[in-house]
Amino acid sequence: MKKEENGKWEREWRIGYMTAAVIAAFLCCLYVAAGAPGRRADTAHAGTVGTAVSSPLADAEGADKTVEEQLTLYAQSAVLMDADTGRVLYAKDAFTARPMASTTKIMTCILALEHGDPDDTVTVSSYAASQPKVHLGAPAGRSFRLGDLLYSLMLESHNDTAVMIAEHIGGSVGGFAELMNEKARMLGCTDTWFVTSNGLDGTSTDADGTERTHSTTARDLAAIMSYCVWQSPKREEFLKITRTQNYYFTDLEGKGSYSCCNHNALLTGMDGILSGKTGFTGGAGYCYVAALEDGGRRYALALLGCGWPPHKTYKWNDARKLFTYGTDTYEKKEVIREPELKTLTVTDGIPASGDLSQTAQMTLTLDLREEEPTFPVLVKEGEQVELRLELPDSLDAPVWKGTVLGKLIYLIDGSVIRSDPVYAAENVPAITWKWCAERVLEHFLP
Repeated sequence: MKKEENGKWEREWRIGYMTAAVIAAFLCCLYVAAGAPGRRADTAHAGTVGTAVSSPLADAEGADKTVEEQLTLYAQSAVLMDADTGRVLYAKDAFTARPMASTTKIMTCILALEHGDPDDTVTVSSYAASQPKVHLGAPAGRSFRLGDLLYSLMLESHNDTAVMIAEHIGGSVGGFAELMNEKARMLGCTDTWFVTSNGLDGTSTDADGTERTHSTTARDLAAIMSYCVWQSPKREEFLKITRTQNYYFTDLEGKGSYSCCNHNALLTGMDGILSGKTGFTGGAGYCYVAALEDGGRRYALALLGCGWPPHKTYKWNDARKLFTYGTDTYEKKEVIREPELKTLTVTDGIPASGDLSQTAQMTLTLDLREEEPTFPVLVKEGEQVELRLELPDSLDAPVWKGTVLGKLIYLIDGSVIRSDPVYAAENVPAITWKWCAERVLEHFLP
């Protein structure tokens, strides 16, 4: 009898204990949901580590103004750019929109390479045949191989060829200009507006109904050149064309023969020049865009309004000065992209230990590929690369692995040279009633 009473008492005690445990778990969840003192951070307006910074795409504060005064240039606008980061190393009126004449054709060429096939057949339209000199001079109805026309476009800068290519790739010059402007926006060139494929003057209406002229800035033009030479999937084809000295071809029926000569004098006149394109109209003046590589250092240069006739050689003088300044002043540095990242508190998250007395923490990662532990940057004496994390103060559960939580910004003298996304390295689920109940049952039930 005593044994039965003891067994009854034990069962009642066990049931009572489990009931109390479930109630405790319930209260624990209420406690977490209400916000445990000292655990919950106000994330509705979470702050960031560091302060907001401006992008070099928007300003050129990093450009050396003392050097700007020392270098006497003919160009109305000029930029020397670190092609790897987009950082402006030298700027003279870099963000004023100006006509860019035939330097336009670097965009025409790269889009033709990316959207077309060199063996495509391109037929001369009456509109293309009507373009002014400089032109190929082929009559309407004559057909060419697209790959041949790209040499006509870039070496001799033929205006009718640019129209042929635009009509073939975009359906019309206007349709091709839409592709040009879309690519410009993708490259961050917000002060550029393309109307023609050959660089002749033109106006068109943007999406807001504003009439805009065919124009760019020295900063944007240098960025487009950087893309063509080092970033485009068709960069090797672009370089092959723009580095060719002489090219000969015929139309597909063999009725005419055509020869082209490269007019980029610095290609053979200055060490390290990889590519370049000249341009001239009465409104734009002489223009030039070029790329140079020296000991792994990559530079892009753009000159707008660099003299008018008879001063055709001004652009070569300015280009030499800027490239020489770049190679004499800047050295290449590899910046490590694997800094030690802190952890973030995850409010209402399940700690890895499962112990609710502890606070859930999220590990952060840049999720880098093995081949991307560093990136190159050009620095001059005394310059240092600064790292700045922009992250919320805390996170609300759940947070899933791979979620973008913030960014790691790299700066030189306040100018952003790169920004990498910061990801959640693991899953942190949220505390739920179900999870609490399951933990209680796991603890008390055999």
